[in-house]
Amino acid sequence: MSVVAIIPARYGSTRFPGKPLARIGTKPMIQHVYESTATADLVRRTVVATDDPRILDAVRAFGGEAVMTSGDHLSGTDRLAEVAGGLDAQWIVNVQGDLPFIRTETIRASVDCLMRDPAVPMATARTPIASEEEFLNPNVVKVVTDRQGFACYFSRAPIPFHREPAAAPVQWGHRHLGIYVYRRDFLLRIAAMPAVALELAEGLEQLRALHHGFRIRVADVAETGVEVDTPEDLKRAEAYWNRLQPRERYG
Repeated sequence: MSVVAIIPARYGSTRFPGKPLARIGTKPMIQHVYESTATADLVRRTVVATDDPRILDAVRAFGGEAVMTSGDHLSGTDRLAEVAGGLDAQWIVNVQGDLPFIRTETIRASVDCLMRDPAVPMATARTPIASEEEFLNPNVVKVVTDRQGFACYFSRAPIPFHREPAAAPVQWGHRHLGIYVYRRDFLLRIAAMPAVALELAEGLEQLRALHHGFRIRVADVAETGVEVDTPEDLKRAEAYWNRLQPRERYG
């Protein structure tokens, strides 16, 4: 019943080059992601998968585990699969490198989706959108689900669209969090498939699974939703970090 977390981290982000090494407080962001992930009670091992020696050295400098991967991967899923192919683990947790303060409860709820139902090959998480600004922001990925909690679609566009906004309740839907949990054999299978048009158009790797008819269970969590996609997000993450009491960090 082993769970291994892999954090894909590349240096050449188009929106924020060098993002994993950007500092929040006294630590690089990748260290925050690593430490918050490693504290999850279900995670037996945490590994950073990177294509850049600067990130590799930074992780090893704070005592974390990191491995070099190919620089040719189109998505984090593909980078993950390169590492997962050499692991003896039943479940692989993909924590995106832009979630510095992901909570233990979020990781646990996502993994539980697979533990409770052997028919579910993949899971993720969502949290309510707090404002219209978030709803309209293309860096905030939205998700809609069916009544059983499976994803219908993910998009950077505002979904669901309210045709008559004046009559709609003040509810902005849900934002998708950058965490995925895979059964290891399913991860290797989906990574071997070519990228699909929807995935490339939206820049969302999970759409490959939906395109091929695989179901993704979505856990509802009370996550802060602190994600760092841009330098402006980094400032908000810094302010959030400064507000936290030591006992609350990575809680």
